[in-house]
Amino acid sequence: MNAATSAGRITTHVLDTAAGKPAAGLKIDFYRLDGTARELIKSVATNDDGRCDEPLLAGDAMFAGVFELVFHVGDYLGRTDEVSFLDQVPVRFGIADPASHYHVPLLVSPFGYSTYRGS
Repeated sequence: MNAATSAGRITTHVLDTAAGKPAAGLKIDFYRLDGTARELIKSVATNDDGRCDEPLLAGDAMFAGVFELVFHVGDYLGRTDEVSFLDQVPVRFGIADPASHYHVPLLVSPFGYSTYRGS
C-alpha cells in the first residue's frame, strides 16, 4: 500500500474549553517510543482552527508502535511567574493498525483536560 492509497494517519487538534474556541498557536511535540528510548519525530504548532496543517504521520511513514504527544499547555495559557497547574500534558497511545486513522484531540482548560480517540 502506498501513501496515495493508504488512509493511515495520525492527527490531532486542541480546543480551549475555558475560552470556548480552538487553541491556536499551541506547541506540540510528537515522539516515537521504543522501550525506554524516546525519539522526537517533529514539533508543530496548532493553526487558527486548533489543528495541525498536516497529519503528524501518514501513508508509508505510518507504523505500529507507541507514540506520545506532548502538548505545551502552560505556554499556551500564558503562564505567569506563578506555577501553573498544568504545564506539559503528555498523551501516550498505541498504533495497532498503520492503515487506520488515529485522531487524538485534546480538550483543555487551565485546571483540567481530556482526550479520546476521535474520528
